Amino acid sequence: MTTSLTAATEAAQLSPVFDSGRLAAELAAVTAHTWNVQRTHTYGGQVGLPAAIDWRVLPLRSLGGDPERTDPGGPGPQPFAPTRWLSQLPYLGEILDSVPAPLNAVRLMALGPGAVSDPHRDPKYRLDRGIVRLHVPIVTDPAAVLVLDGVEHCWQPGACWYGDFSREHLVRNTGTTVTRVHVVIDALLTADLAAWFPDAWQELLTHGEVLFNRTGPAGAPAWPGGLPYEALLPSGFADFDSPAPLDGSLIPARIVRDTDDVLALTVAGRTFALVPVDSAGEFRFSGWSEQRTLQPDRDGGGLTLRVRRGRALADRHVTAAPRAS
Repeated sequence: MTTSLTAATEAAQLSPVFDSGRLAAELAAVTAHTWNVQRTHTYGGQVGLPAAIDWRVLPLRSLGGDPERTDPGGPGPQPFAPTRWLSQLPYLGEILDSVPAPLNAVRLMALGPGAVSDPHRDPKYRLDRGIVRLHVPIVTDPAAVLVLDGVEHCWQPGACWYGDFSREHLVRNTGTTVTRVHVVIDALLTADLAAWFPDAWQELLTHGEVLFNRTGPAGAPAWPGGLPYEALLPSGFADFDSPAPLDGSLIPARIVRDTDDVLALTVAGRTFALVPVDSAGEFRFSGWSEQRTLQPDRDGGGLTLRVRRGRALADRHVTAAPRAS
């Protein structure tokens, strides 16, 4: 019997506590200019409109290491990489290196005085999808709060917090002088990261509807078959809104290695970078979790597609083969 996600609270303080003084001192290295306004990102790969409030972002890890992208990104043609801003924050870089999980976007997010966001949900950050969002506050104020599932939070500098941002939430700064600044870390949940959670969460993490990711081998991914590689994939497999990703008509897909040595899957007019999750040849979409993976047969004759939700697993085998370029 599994433990339901509804048994969990909306947030948890994790075990590490970082040096708030060092974090605040480093912040001065990247505040000589005005940061760009926060933007959203859709499953379809589109960057949304800028926020209508004073909610600004400095990207430290972004798609392709772009130093101007303020959205959290997602599956797409480029892997996440450090931006030039991260090199100016060595202590924060040490903190990120200590997180025992693959990282997606990492952003400094600044909420100005008087800024209040609309209530919203970020549905991809769910334990059963294996994707989590962590916060490390740097500058706080009692008037700057996160309202998460109806509960007000004012997390303190240096603490590390997990929040279930798939629940309704908003941020609000009713102060008049202080800009609240948090480090916001998007990561894939791993068993080692789960050990950072408090004891009260361990039953859920051990037995509940939770997806643990593997950290993956180091180095460039090695595709075990010849490239280019062509397959027929269900139309829902690369649609991250699809409730039935293994169903639907089969459509052509192609896997190649691009000029930047990125392994890339193109299907339905979109291209996705692939990254290995183990040494046995299973791959996930960069920017997504092991909720969806594909693994080529050793003889190159097909692909096994896997879809996970929590601890549940479904798969489908499709034909595929290397093709002449």
